[in-house]
Amino acid sequence: MIVFERFSYVVCCCFVALVLGLLPAARAADAPPSQIDAKAWALLDVQSGQLVTGYQYDERFAPASLTKLMSAYLVFEALRQRKIKWDQIVSVSDKARRANGSRMFIDVNKPVSVSDLLRGMIIQSGNDATLCLAETVAGTEEAFVVLMNQQAKRLSLTNTHFTNASGLPEPSHTTSARDLALLTAAIIRDFPDFYTLYSEKQFRYNNITQLNRNRLLWRDPTVDGVKTGHTEAAGYCLISSAKRDGRRLIAVVLGADSDASRAEESQRLLNYGFLNFDTVRVYAPLQAVSRPRVWKGNDNVVNLGFPNGLYVTVPKGEASHLSATAQTLQPLLAPLRSGQPVGTLNLQLNGKAYESVPLYVLQDVPVAGVFGRLWDALLMYFR
Repeated sequence: MIVFERFSYVVCCCFVALVLGLLPAARAADAPPSQIDAKAWALLDVQSGQLVTGYQYDERFAPASLTKLMSAYLVFEALRQRKIKWDQIVSVSDKARRANGSRMFIDVNKPVSVSDLLRGMIIQSGNDATLCLAETVAGTEEAFVVLMNQQAKRLSLTNTHFTNASGLPEPSHTTSARDLALLTAAIIRDFPDFYTLYSEKQFRYNNITQLNRNRLLWRDPTVDGVKTGHTEAAGYCLISSAKRDGRRLIAVVLGADSDASRAEESQRLLNYGFLNFDTVRVYAPLQAVSRPRVWKGNDNVVNLGFPNGLYVTVPKGEASHLSATAQTLQPLLAPLRSGQPVGTLNLQLNGKAYESVPLYVLQDVPVAGVFGRLWDALLMYFR
């Protein structure tokens, strides 16, 4: 049975004026998203986790070098777990040296550091650097791809499947705009120190200087990443992220017609999101949203809410029109553990369904003693 608890609230909306002088393409922000010239796109608000707008965002497309985001995630994880070291010097295999496509120009006769390889992969989009890192982390590219797909599953990237580490075209090597936005958000959340590599504008190795292909790093000072991609099959792709007045958006543009177009459309999408939407805090971390009855536990009620708080993205000026309905499964039986999802909060905007998010247990509720369980069993029987 489902128990409904109805309540409404007013959310204080923080309207922050954007300094238009910092936004070189602000004129495009008023354009509706339907005018984005690409095969697919998605705009994600990192704080709320909501998809603000998008088109064909769950359709599968070739990701080209955007694949390297997952490769970077696994290398960052290996560094955090100390399986490899930032200043570790590694040998270059002949397979890595001969990698097709964009290159860092590593050489089998010249060992290279993990830090240089990361910059070669992220800034120069080197396929050779990516393959060398994959071999360093997993032994072979094939073993690394297994790890890539396992991580994609853990991150709930439901439309993603990898067959190589660098993004070379293969029919079953696909992902979606939404999945790429979620993957980018995971890198920013899980590895904030390493994420700064994506803002570096150039890297010099082997006496060759190559520029970061993300044009927005030069065009918009609020943009600090993240990655370009291009193949004939994928078209011109760009994932960009900007942070303005504490709020971060991620724009994914897939299949644009040119390098210039992917930058222009990404800028337009970012500006549209910042100028037309607010992200507001609805509940503070550990704030009790609902206190349903618990049976056969040491406590008779339990606090439900959000361990990290709840943020919601709404059209600008509409936050005060939010309301919510909590749903919890009943009977709710102990034991319950902190962080366990046991319900849903359904948000309405102007009386219409808007967003649904899980409700979590905020404190452990252990099982009651024998007499407490028997008493609750009796009450449940007659109830």
